[in-house]
Amino acid sequence: MAEANQINPYLKSALEFGPVLLFFAAYLRLKDRVFTIGATEYDGFIVVTAAFIPLLILSTGALWWLTGKLSRMQVATVILVVIFGGLSVWLNDDRFFKMKPTMIYVLFGGLLGFGLLRGQSYLKYVMEEMMPLEDAGWMILTRRLMFFFLGLALANEVIWRSFSTETWVYFKTFGLTAAIFAFFMTQGRLFQTYGLGKDQG
Repeated sequence: MAEANQINPYLKSALEFGPVLLFFAAYLRLKDRVFTIGATEYDGFIVVTAAFIPLLILSTGALWWLTGKLSRMQVATVILVVIFGGLSVWLNDDRFFKMKPTMIYVLFGGLLGFGLLRGQSYLKYVMEEMMPLEDAGWMILTRRLMFFFLGLALANEVIWRSFSTETWVYFKTFGLTAAIFAFFMTQGRLFQTYGLGKDQG
């Protein structure tokens, strides 16, 4: 597997998280506005979504050009944003874009579950270089992450179907990111128990 080229970590973070933060900021400014384009009215959410799609493509392309590598999650995210974001803009219906996180987490949870049924940890193939673990540790972490992803998919469905668009935007921008961060923070004991370098001084 080819190694990614090292780039400035601040630039890397800007390329990875910048589009989402810009989406959030633009939504707050335009959420109450309606734009007439080609005799069709579009609310601010749809307009911001239309701008977010090429911005994410450009930032991901720049990340690939600079590092020479993209994770499978990054590639899948771009594809699903283009598909579901494009449907929202084309049909002038924000529901498709709101369903995108559900599809992403169902996809990843399903893939991890499929690997577990085959007695394999697909997570190991993606994250082995970052977190070297014993095989038993990978299986446990994969199982936990599978259920976690499916839980996030369910949470996204509940939020976008039951609450306002603004609530969903806050949840998507901050809630999902915080949940993923919290998940890995709570796996410290597993990393200590199954980490391959735990006995090395």
